[in-house]
Amino acid sequence: MKINTLSGRFLVLTTVFVVLAEMLILLPGLANFREDYLLTRLERAQIASLALLTTDTMIEPDLEQELLDNAGVYNVVLRRDAARQLVLSSPIPQPIAATYDLREEPFWRLVRDALVVLVDPENHVVRVIGDPVQKGGLVIEVTLSTAPLRLEMIEYGLRLLALSAIVSVVTALLLFLLVRRLMVVPIKRVVAHMAAYADAPEDARTIIAPQARIEELRVAEEALASMQHQLTASLRQKERLAQLGQAVAKISHDLRNILTTAQLFADRMEDSEDPAVQRAAPKLMNSIGRAVNLCETTLAFGRAEEPPPKLAPVDLGALVAEVIEGEQAPASAAQVDFVTDVPEGLMIRADQEQLYRVLSNLARNARQAIEATNQPGTIEFGAGQSAEGWWIRVQDTGPGLPEKARERLFQPFSGGVKKGGTGLGLAISAELVRGHGGRLDLVRTDATGTEFRLTLPRALELTQAELPG
Repeated sequence: MKINTLSGRFLVLTTVFVVLAEMLILLPGLANFREDYLLTRLERAQIASLALLTTDTMIEPDLEQELLDNAGVYNVVLRRDAARQLVLSSPIPQPIAATYDLREEPFWRLVRDALVVLVDPENHVVRVIGDPVQKGGLVIEVTLSTAPLRLEMIEYGLRLLALSAIVSVVTALLLFLLVRRLMVVPIKRVVAHMAAYADAPEDARTIIAPQARIEELRVAEEALASMQHQLTASLRQKERLAQLGQAVAKISHDLRNILTTAQLFADRMEDSEDPAVQRAAPKLMNSIGRAVNLCETTLAFGRAEEPPPKLAPVDLGALVAEVIEGEQAPASAAQVDFVTDVPEGLMIRADQEQLYRVLSNLARNARQAIEATNQPGTIEFGAGQSAEGWWIRVQDTGPGLPEKARERLFQPFSGGVKKGGTGLGLAISAELVRGHGGRLDLVRTDATGTEFRLTLPRALELTQAELPG
């Protein structure tokens, strides 16, 4: 068993606390032992003195010394009927060092006096005063040495410490076994299930079955079981989606090749002199073009995540002009005008290629929305900066987004802005902006038009070395 385990630490702490508790019991125990020792000496001295008082004759010195030795004292003074009488006496080896009156000693003083005797290795003669037993007098006094008292106190303390050690070890062992049974074993079971589940999350047999009797552990097991069920279902769903995505990618790849061939034949149909063929050819070309675009965007979205942006100084005005030039379509049924409101020389820090894709996608969606109305319209680019960062606005005077498109605007394959769209354009744009640490938000959309707002944080501000000029 290791000390840094829960069981090992609990065992050590239990032993320490039990020993500490026994040490707190040791001091009162020593005080009581000293008091009992002194009371016993008073009782023996009283018995010896009463035996002497029953005779009227003098006793031999040897007998008197034997009585004193049996009582463990040097002399005995008994006060009876207000008369103080030295009953037994012998030479005192040294002056009396202290006097203890056991009739008035509070408990804290008993503890203090016991510690004084225990820590002082020198032998002293002390006077002890107490009440005689069985009303054998008014007061009894004895003198005795502290050395025998100290030796017996040490022996008593060692016995008490040994008993405390045994009690602490047995208590700690019992608590250790109990804690191991009630806590450590269930925790190890939970850990084992977690490890087994991590190795084979698809195997339902590795999901834990709650069976702990302790409420807190049972709640933890139930939470773990619920999480494992949800994670297993999620992994299965993701595996199926991955398989489905691979199948869609293969189908899109093959379908794109087929449509490319069809597009070549459709191009030749435009040279036909048949008026009906000439009228149908543009519509067929548009349909094939949309199908090819769907295949290409699906393949692009499924290949991999977008790479992190390569931040560099970007002239936003020049970038917007390039986007407008790329989106100015040939003459169509609707006239679309582009307006810019970008401060001259506004420099931002971004990935120029990724930002071009975002702005181009927003401009293309706006242009297609206006063209679908067969009415003239305007697309406006605006930009500026604030204390928080830079912002770019793209708004149009189109018909607004349909309700279905607003609900899942930035989710792929959840319905596009225009009829037949996939929704990949806005999803990819939002992902590119998030890669810059910014946000792409729909500010408004109604019958008067739509406005998107792109924000980049000030944390991406240009360094002094990157500023132009």
